[in-house]
Amino acid sequence: MRYLTAGESHGRALIAILEGMPAGLRLEEEKINLELKRRQAGFGRGNRMKIEVDKAQVLSGIKNGITLGSPIALLIWNKDSSIERLPRVVCPRPGHADLAGLLKYGFSDIRNVLERASARQTAICVAIGAICKIFLDTFRIKISSKVLSIAGESDLKAMRQKVYEAMSRRDTVGGIFEVVAYGVPVGLGSYVQPDRRLDARIAGAIISIPGVKAVEFGLGFNYAYRFGSESHDAIYYTKGKGYIRRTNNAGGIEGGMSNGQDIIVRGCMKPISTLLKPLDSVNIKTKRQAKAAIERSDICVVEAAAVISEAHLAYVLADAFLEKFGSDSLRDITVNYRNYLKRIA
Repeated sequence: MRYLTAGESHGRALIAILEGMPAGLRLEEEKINLELKRRQAGFGRGNRMKIEVDKAQVLSGIKNGITLGSPIALLIWNKDSSIERLPRVVCPRPGHADLAGLLKYGFSDIRNVLERASARQTAICVAIGAICKIFLDTFRIKISSKVLSIAGESDLKAMRQKVYEAMSRRDTVGGIFEVVAYGVPVGLGSYVQPDRRLDARIAGAIISIPGVKAVEFGLGFNYAYRFGSESHDAIYYTKGKGYIRRTNNAGGIEGGMSNGQDIIVRGCMKPISTLLKPLDSVNIKTKRQAKAAIERSDICVVEAAAVISEAHLAYVLADAFLEKFGSDSLRDITVNYRNYLKRIA
């Protein structure tokens, strides 16, 4: 399975083509749009969320609400499609794609970079992930997420206070979120090649979200402070349940493969790069010291990042599931999956 996206932050629309989803899956646009609504929520979001009401249109790949096995085309219109009227940007923002993108492509206007580098494109990725969630739900695989901390605070009231503090300082804050997949069977992914390892694929997908700077599974960085005897999940066998674990330090993945436990992933979202009280920068036209550009932005997007990560995790798991059990027909995949579960019972 694979997908491509297109579209600029203030362009006419966001577009995606998802290839490889099997025939026979019932798709409901309402479920896709529910995920898009979740992405727009969260304390600390900016004014753009008051403008856009994201709704995806499925343009191809379905008939009477059922997938055909052909590419699925998705479209989300931008209400703010003012790209042609927006002013030139000449002062790159530290922490953003601005300067590196400008130099890479030889632009004289940073807007040519920031329009595509913007996290606005994650909306169409969430639509793709929503379809993958619908597929996974057929096999009782569920995905959820939560915010663990914001600016070092884990209590809900304290987290909100940090966002308020950032607002008053004209600043931004980041935090840590957790995404969990339940009901994942043993054996997704592979140890035979590095790029087929499930954790490598998940990590790559999560880190691809703009602003995410670190990813960990299970104990993650806490492994560094433990002995091996304190770290690994002992194996037991019970009749009727098969092989079981009483702990899940591995976060559901061993040797690049799912081990049958919940897959637990955490990500670190940095503070947003656009500051209302901007940092020092350089005017690319005059080469003189200046303040970084100010664009309409958010104060905190940790909750949104968690929802986006659900979408990316859903895509990777659906892709790995189709690799393991076939990808043409939902009926055939279901038969293959049931036979596999019988074999490993």
